[in-house]
Amino acid sequence: MPVSVTIDEIRAAHARIAGHVVRTPLRHAPSLSQDNLPVHLKLETRQATGSFKLRGATNAVLSLNISAQERVPGVVTASTGNHGRAVAHAAKARGIQAVVCMSQLVPGNKVEAVRSLGAEVRIVGRSQDDAQEEVNRLVAEEGLAEIPPFDHPAVIAGQGTIGLEIIEDLPEVELVLVPLSGGGLAGGIAAAVKALRPQARVIGISMARGAAMHASLLAGEPVQVEELPTLADSLGGGIGLANRYSFALCRAFLDEVILLTEEEVATGIRHAFTADGEIVEGAAGVGIAALLAGKVRPSGPTAIVVSGRNIDPGLHRRIVEEGVTA
Repeated sequence: MPVSVTIDEIRAAHARIAGHVVRTPLRHAPSLSQDNLPVHLKLETRQATGSFKLRGATNAVLSLNISAQERVPGVVTASTGNHGRAVAHAAKARGIQAVVCMSQLVPGNKVEAVRSLGAEVRIVGRSQDDAQEEVNRLVAEEGLAEIPPFDHPAVIAGQGTIGLEIIEDLPEVELVLVPLSGGGLAGGIAAAVKALRPQARVIGISMARGAAMHASLLAGEPVQVEELPTLADSLGGGIGLANRYSFALCRAFLDEVILLTEEEVATGIRHAFTADGEIVEGAAGVGIAALLAGKVRPSGPTAIVVSGRNIDPGLHRRIVEEGVTA
């Protein structure tokens, strides 16, 4: 399967979304830096919707060919929360309707955040695959344009702009830690980093409970895994058995995949708040958690992608104050 998202497409996406998304800071994290090896946090928590997903969704929506003569009736996506929120935001900004299909496992705060942006929310089944079936129906029967959460060239190119910014701000980077789910974020960033600094290592980080891309990479092809409740809920869901883009990118460019326990994910959330003053969701804290657990050791300047802040406030308080791990 050829790798199909190029550095030129990522650069074009960066120009396209400029002014529509935040160019997020790469902030030094003294609490994680040791032995003169600086660690930096790429704070996608600063995006308007609270996560990196706004980049890919905005690039995809802006790439749609919408004219008065041939108007798309709207866009549709399946989401574990953050992507749906980003699609709703990008669609609203362009004046088109959005439908977001989510499973019953998506936290309520993320469902309400999507609704608050004017999108129609449909709760379908107990997995991302169930939600995707409703997306397929709406595309076929109502002509909506699908904006997939990860396996789409424009979405991947949008997420890859994070890699461009990391290289611009930290040209000597040796290690990049990226949350890994369906592979749109990790694949896009890895494609950008490897094109511009081939010697840098890019590692995908996921939770052990239902890590679909990890299982697929081990199998050598996309496979299904059981979707389980996890503190890193944004990393849940499958990669799609008909995956066309993100699997190939991850297989080509990721140097390693690391899995974390629920306790380690909780430690990452807690450390981000107590040591760095950052409120992060489980998926966003996995790079921090991997360092703290000793599962990866920097050999030079390191960038950690902190992907989002959209955690239920009550859950965050229990993790930080009470030590809750599940």
